[in-house]
This record gives sequence, C-alpha cells and structure tokens, in this order.
Amino acid sequence: MTLSIAIAGAEGRMGAALRAAAAKDPRFYLAGATTRGASVEKAAASAEVWIDFTTPEATMAALAALPATKVRAAIIGATGLSSQQQAEIANAARRIAIVYSGNFSLGVNVLAALVEQAARQLGSAWDIEIVEAHHRGKIDAPSGTALMLGEAAAAGRNQKLVDVAIAPRQGVTGPRPGEAIAIASLRGGGIVGDHAVIFAGEHETITLSHRAIDRGLFADGALSAALWAANKPPGLYTMKDVLAL
Repeated sequence: MTLSIAIAGAEGRMGAALRAAAAKDPRFYLAGATTRGASVEKAAASAEVWIDFTTPEATMAALAALPATKVRAAIIGATGLSSQQQAEIANAARRIAIVYSGNFSLGVNVLAALVEQAARQLGSAWDIEIVEAHHRGKIDAPSGTALMLGEAAAAGRNQKLVDVAIAPRQGVTGPRPGEAIAIASLRGGGIVGDHAVIFAGEHETITLSHRAIDRGLFADGALSAALWAANKPPGLYTMKDVLAL
C-alpha cells in the first residue's frame, strides 16, 4: 500500500531532497507540493501526510490550513520556531499526529541519547560546549539540532536548557559560569550540517560529534517518520518515538 504525501517548499534544498527520496521509494506517492505562494489546501487535497521543512511562518500557515484537508499526520522539521509557535504545533497535535524534531537523522538522535548519558555520568564538573556549522544560506542560529543536543545535555543534569544556556560570547565576558551550556554557530559555503558536543574537564576532554554528508539522510528520516505517523493517534511525537530510543 502506498502512502500519499504532500511536500511543502518543494523548490527548497530539503524539498528537493524529499522529492528525490520519495520518487525512488515505491511506498510513497507524491500527491502534491507547494512552492512560494501556492495553496496548501490544493497541494494537500489528496494527501495523507504533510511534510514541512520550510520557515516557521510558512509552517504555521500550513498547520492552520490543514484542517480543511484529509491530512491525518504531519512531519515538521522547520527550525527557529518561537515558544508561541511551538505551542501552536502542540495545539494542532490534538487533531492530527505530528512528528516535530530538530533533526530527522538516525545518527543525530543516537548522538543526543549519548550526550544525555555522558552529561549524567560526568556531572557539572565538566563544562559543555556545543559547536554547529551549516551552509551560508541557513537563516537561523543556533540550529535546531544544536538546541536538541543542548536540551539532551541539560536533561542529563536534571536541568532545562533555558535555565543554563549562555549567550554567544563577545568582548570581556568574565569567567565561564560553572553549569552553563554554550552553543557556537558557524556559517559558510555548502556545509550540510556539522555538530560537536565538547565535554571539557580539568585534565581531559571528550567530544561527541556528527557530520551530515548529504541532505538525503534527513529526507530518509522524514519519510520513515511519515510511514510511522500515518496511522498513529493525534499527539505530538519526536524522532525518539519513531526510532524507539
């Protein structure tokens, strides 16, 4: 049985990767897609799952339009969402199944689990620094993946990232706060996505890292999430649920 999907932002980097991945997989039928200014209702008219890796504003507009369609699940990979927009996603998840994640890579989600475990074992005596790098066209910073890794590290210490995150450094910043988690963002060229979590102790360091080589890995993860969510009850899910991590 084929799953009919609709892809938002079909002309973007991720939209193109999703179209290419779906075209090679007989389990999927591309029922529609949007480009700038196109109608969500028309694109999703015969789709079962909506896949959206666009901007926060476009994603929110799409979620508002989906009730007029037969879509029963949505895969959302937009990054840079505000707390209010995340609350809107949670509200929409009362009606359909939504898989929302900062990264749909199997490797990154395993990395997040390792980061949480390391933070728990090492404790607050070790400083945590996260470094992420992406292509010059990425419009938000830090990346959703870096935030996901920061949240994993904070969870390992029974903390919330919002309480221990520090702003990007510039000028005379003074000594490093003991339990802080810092994120540095680099932008340049065509970097698909590099992430490293550094645990710095007094006499040694541990670095856990992941490098994305091709956007196809995110597309494959999103399509796996679409298959998983298609028949799930309404609710807000993550890739941890999809991968049973």
